[in-house]
Amino acid sequence: MTSQLENIINVYKRLAKIPSIVGGRLNSSGNKVLSKWSVRNLDKGKTSKYLLDYVLNSDLKVISESSFGTDVSNELLSSVSPRDTYRAVIREEKEKDKKQYLEVWSKTSLVHCIDLTALDLHGDVYADSEFGCLNWSQDESAIVYVAERKLPKYEPYIKRKNEEKLKTEGSGESTPKKGEEFVYRQDWGEQLVGKHLSSIVVCQLQTEKFTVLEGLPESWCPGQVSFTPDGKSVVGVAWETEPRRLGLMFCTNRPGYIFSLTLDGKLSKLSKEGVSVRSPRVFADGVVWLQRTPGGPHHACHSLVIRRNGSEEVCPIIDIVDTELKITDGASFHGLYCQSLPHACFTGDGRVVFSTPHTDEIRSYIADIDGKRIVDISNKSFSGSTSILDMKGGVILAACSNMTTPGQLYVGRLPAAGSEAQISWRAVGPSPQSPLPPSTVQYLQLRHEHCTDTVNSFTAIYLAPEGNKKLPLVVWPHGGPHTNFVNAFAIETALFNLLGFAVLQINYRGSTGAGQASLSCLPKHVGDYDVKDCKYATDEVLKRFPIDPKKLCLMGGSHGGFLVTHLSGQYPDVYSVVVSRNPVIDVASMFNSTDIADWCAVEAGFEFKESGPLSEQEFLAMRRCSPLAHVHRVKAPTAIMLGSGDKRVPHFQGLDYARRLKANGVPTRIYMYDDNHSLSSLPSEMDNLINGVHWFLQHLPS
Repeated sequence: MTSQLENIINVYKRLAKIPSIVGGRLNSSGNKVLSKWSVRNLDKGKTSKYLLDYVLNSDLKVISESSFGTDVSNELLSSVSPRDTYRAVIREEKEKDKKQYLEVWSKTSLVHCIDLTALDLHGDVYADSEFGCLNWSQDESAIVYVAERKLPKYEPYIKRKNEEKLKTEGSGESTPKKGEEFVYRQDWGEQLVGKHLSSIVVCQLQTEKFTVLEGLPESWCPGQVSFTPDGKSVVGVAWETEPRRLGLMFCTNRPGYIFSLTLDGKLSKLSKEGVSVRSPRVFADGVVWLQRTPGGPHHACHSLVIRRNGSEEVCPIIDIVDTELKITDGASFHGLYCQSLPHACFTGDGRVVFSTPHTDEIRSYIADIDGKRIVDISNKSFSGSTSILDMKGGVILAACSNMTTPGQLYVGRLPAAGSEAQISWRAVGPSPQSPLPPSTVQYLQLRHEHCTDTVNSFTAIYLAPEGNKKLPLVVWPHGGPHTNFVNAFAIETALFNLLGFAVLQINYRGSTGAGQASLSCLPKHVGDYDVKDCKYATDEVLKRFPIDPKKLCLMGGSHGGFLVTHLSGQYPDVYSVVVSRNPVIDVASMFNSTDIADWCAVEAGFEFKESGPLSEQEFLAMRRCSPLAHVHRVKAPTAIMLGSGDKRVPHFQGLDYARRLKANGVPTRIYMYDDNHSLSSLPSEMDNLINGVHWFLQHLPS
């Protein structure tokens, strides 16, 4: 093993020991923090999750803390009851067969432990970010969660049975359906494989009685469920499953409904028809949720809406922002782009808190429910991102980090209405030490001069070790394309920094956090606007910073992989080496094999539909915007990292591209991981990060 590779491995091992904040909550009085962390466990090949507790005094200063972390790695979901009496856990044990349990703990002992698998009432409990939930009733008597709907039993048309079995048929046990065991059942795609139809399950704890709620249409798939304050109903979001399920993960554009369902099966639709909705949050006066138009880009600006009890009107609290909105203190607000609201987001006096990407940071805000005021309450003493985790008793718990500093918990006492901007934040626990050397983090505001496009500006984040030495540069466009980079700690950027690279993360036009107009300008112009923005950002960094122009690296995944393969083909003499993860190479061929066929249509500039005749012009438009059109011009050595279980960008896209590169004499290497689109399992991450950096160092000119 070369000393160069050994150095990369050692740096990765050092960074892998840095924990990340997974979540956190306050007790009902706001004087105790229960935080959840994760850390990479390289020997186990997976992340370990653990809990840390902190007790605060009246000044929010820590007066006691956990002696040691408590491992909770096998907990799928957990939830503390409203009065802090109990803690409910969905736990998964894997011995010979997988089993799931519902446990309820008091502060001194285990009160209930129920084998959910043995009940055979439903399939696996959903613990993902789209459907998953575990919620208590206010009186702490019941728990609601979402699980896979129980399948009927199937058997072949011809199956020999013993005489005893024949005698028991008709005794009340459901008769298996014949000839339906191989009927195709569509799931929800990438990272939701095996999830077909969900059901809502309520457990009455005193009797340990479980009920699968009825009353929803057969074709609805519910999730994100919670009790109403009186405990007589649940509120959630449901997605329609017909005529087909398109991938749901990272896609906020799927039409659905916010609904209320009584425990005895009476259904009410709370949202209007023809909208995409998510993250319902119930409070004493009604329900608020995030809402946008369906279809179009997979992620976009949302409005925050409310439906009050006793009213059928859905009213906006915060509208969709086209470019910017001037808020309290004259600050600019570009709209709501979060995937969900904090679970405890109401102050009790008519205000709501939330966090959202804002250009190059995550910022936190408080707004009046009547929509008249929005105030930035981000941690001004900390340069970077602030994400709200919980709010209780007038105290807010948040996580803060930036590119050079790992995550840190902070608490702040919320001032009275009108004084929110004066909020003071206090760190919880020891302050993490930056693993990076003294470094520059700079936000770049970039604009194309003499450009007639409707939107001509975008942003980028530059990170580099300080000094005048000319550095190699990693040009890194994000995926999506409708997401964005923020100034927050990540192991990838830290790894590059510690190994002497500068990093340029580009929020090209079409990124979230900069207004709906910027986001909407990219469809029909992918492979054009976004590519030009990346090249322009590269040129500007070469002018402004000490970068070696002969050592320009390209790295990106998904749509970022689409962009780096475009750049290496369109500018073959500019960039030296490429690492591409699960890249979109040919939009036309991806159309027939991805879980998000609508993405291919919308980004290429036409309406997604599967009825009617096929259009040759539309397939030609998809092919023309693809990097495959430029593969014959590529010179840069290229490493391609693929997931064999990728439902979003099937791995044959990268395989076809690699074959063409090799045929053209370009140094090429393929890595294939037993993973999905994100390549986020610990073995995949470790391998692709180390091999990616090593590929750069091997192929950069000396």
